[in-house]
Amino acid sequence: MSNKPPPHPHQQAASAAAPVLSAAASLRQLLDSLNREQRRNQELLASLAFALRSFTNLGRFLELVPVVATRLVEAKGAVLVVFHEDGRLWREQLQATPVERCAELVRQLAALGDAELAALSGEAAVVALLDQRIGRLLGGEQVFATSVVSRSLQRGRLYVFSGRKGFAWSEVHRRHLQLVADLTAVALENEALLQTMRRHERLDRQLSIGAEIQAQLLPDRCPLIDGVELAARCRPAFQVGGDYYDFIPTRPQLLGRRREQARWALVMGDVMGKGVPAGLLMTLLRGMLRAEVLSGHSPERILHDLNQLAQEDLAQSHRFVTLFYSDYDPRTRLLRFANAAHNPPLIWRRQRNQVERLDAPGLLIGLQSEADYGLEQTVLDPGDVLLYYTDGVTEATGFSGDRFDEERLVRHLQGACRSGIGAQGILDQLFARLDRFVGADRQLDDDASMVVLKVREEVMLPSLPS
Repeated sequence: MSNKPPPHPHQQAASAAAPVLSAAASLRQLLDSLNREQRRNQELLASLAFALRSFTNLGRFLELVPVVATRLVEAKGAVLVVFHEDGRLWREQLQATPVERCAELVRQLAALGDAELAALSGEAAVVALLDQRIGRLLGGEQVFATSVVSRSLQRGRLYVFSGRKGFAWSEVHRRHLQLVADLTAVALENEALLQTMRRHERLDRQLSIGAEIQAQLLPDRCPLIDGVELAARCRPAFQVGGDYYDFIPTRPQLLGRRREQARWALVMGDVMGKGVPAGLLMTLLRGMLRAEVLSGHSPERILHDLNQLAQEDLAQSHRFVTLFYSDYDPRTRLLRFANAAHNPPLIWRRQRNQVERLDAPGLLIGLQSEADYGLEQTVLDPGDVLLYYTDGVTEATGFSGDRFDEERLVRHLQGACRSGIGAQGILDQLFARLDRFVGADRQLDDDASMVVLKVREEVMLPSLPS
């Protein structure tokens, strides 16, 4: 039987407190570790967010994504696969870490054909193929993946892998990885918007240049022609339009008063379509037409020759042109004209207070190489008003969906002419009526052009008896 004295009560208390202190220390260490891990993760995510708002180079940002993802979940490595907006594999932006371990994997992923991916039925099939391919290439590694989604489109796939035994993907890991994937999606969307903005800026610059060139090709002012007033305006639906009007002297070598009394060509045309292609074609036709006018031929012959000259260019563009060509002799007030299926001009006869249409048979320019055109003529009396216009005027739609139409144009033309105002006043009033019909805040659907010619009223002396 032992004679060892029983422990002192203070010793018993100390012995019982030791495990408690040890457990508390362990808990503090665990909390400290968790806090350090949390701070580290916050710093990693903050660095990725800083890169997102600071980097202008998408490639530099995407290089960080696998590195941050690996450290966040304490994995062995990570792989980022991204796609273009049209679904093609973005091979230049394949990112992986560590580089040595993933070199062969990246090479084989880059070898994936776009046709092979396009043949798959839907995004789910593409994801399944990538998961299978990467899982095989990574061998026995544990792999976790999440999608990079932007505007409901599959823009990529982020993979992390680890071969560590007992490694488990916790819910925190999943949330962190998804956050990295979402930041990647934002970066890809920002890049897409930036590229779209740059394309629009380039297009705007091109349109501005085109509009400037076209504005220089249209007459900047109406010429002086003896005995008439002229006013003209073109309002393109876009910056560059397909409408064309021109005043061309048939004898450009004349100067001063002799030039004013010579015959002038007055032209109104319209390329089917809008924007830059239509504007370029009209520019081409303008040069051809001005060369033809110098030949001195009659209107129907000029349209015939122009149609043959432009046939090849128009056939390649799959477009056609309507064109009304007329020439006016101030000495006789004779107007000769031919029409290539353009809207017939309207003429207001002052003496009868009636509006008539000026038309002649003829096909579109560019439709048939051997098309024939008819020649018509009329004499303009003092006070008569002639209106050339394009279909953008009569086909303009109002709030109700109705068109401005020719009948409404005739009515407004007649009202403006009867008021006795000049050519510029008539033009201003017609455009004001058109704007009121369409609406001040609405854009025209097509280019709208009008040219007004008014014969000055003269004192009519009675004829002397023979």
